[in-house]
Amino acid sequence: MSLLIDGALAGAIYALIALAFVLVYKASRMINFAIGEWVMWGALLVATGLHVLGLGLVGAIVFACAGMMAVALAFSRLVLRRMTAPPVITLIMITLGLGAVLRGLGAVIFARVPGAISLPIPADPITIDGVPIATDKLVAAIVAALCIALVGTFYQYSRTGLALQALADDRQTAMSVGIDIDHHLLIVWAIAGVISVAAGVLWTFVSGGGFGVALVGLKVFPIVIIGGLDSILGAIVGAMIIGVLESLGAGYLDPQFGGGFGNIASYLLLIAMLVWRPAGLLGRPRIEQM
Repeated sequence: MSLLIDGALAGAIYALIALAFVLVYKASRMINFAIGEWVMWGALLVATGLHVLGLGLVGAIVFACAGMMAVALAFSRLVLRRMTAPPVITLIMITLGLGAVLRGLGAVIFARVPGAISLPIPADPITIDGVPIATDKLVAAIVAALCIALVGTFYQYSRTGLALQALADDRQTAMSVGIDIDHHLLIVWAIAGVISVAAGVLWTFVSGGGFGVALVGLKVFPIVIIGGLDSILGAIVGAMIIGVLESLGAGYLDPQFGGGFGNIASYLLLIAMLVWRPAGLLGRPRIEQM
């Protein structure tokens, strides 16, 4: 039970990161392989606001959100707007290159910035029916769930959110009814940047900070493939599955097969899903006429 709870709490943070990935894919059909670096930059910008600028936690988060929105603006204006119907491999290489650029710049800009981010939360675990629950993970999971609910509410009930849904469903139809594609793509990337800040803060608080935060991006790909690349609900379900699977694998398989087997269990499930249902659990299969 303790492993199940721990995995579910980790899955909530994974779901937040996967949300940023899926939103970008649904709007632009771009697979953002730099999502780990985005989360890393979000965390390091918050750490810079805290330790270098002395802004306080709220001010540091606002500063980081502004910084990641600027990154999104630069990427959208300087790269995406200049591309006309690029092949898929080009989009993949662009995001891989963006990740490399962010890693290189991060190593220069944030070299002397402490990566730790502390939140005003008691360290003592909570015990429910004899099962200890880490307070930091519980609070991080609750905040992640609230962020996901906030984004979902924005998409469901706001005018801009409805336009983004139309863009995700059919770009040509969205253009025909007057939706500004470039403007709304910029909004999607900006939302992904803000989500990256929240995810970076939560991940750093729970698991530690620094440049190693970028590795969390590797955990997103099994999640979105298992849940479905174009499904927000699928990303949440996939994140919970991966979180629980990693926790159970670390608890039961690592002692038997050696450390690290729990980390590759998610990729074994990924391979099985690609063989059984390539579109993912809740993804929409592509139907092409011959």
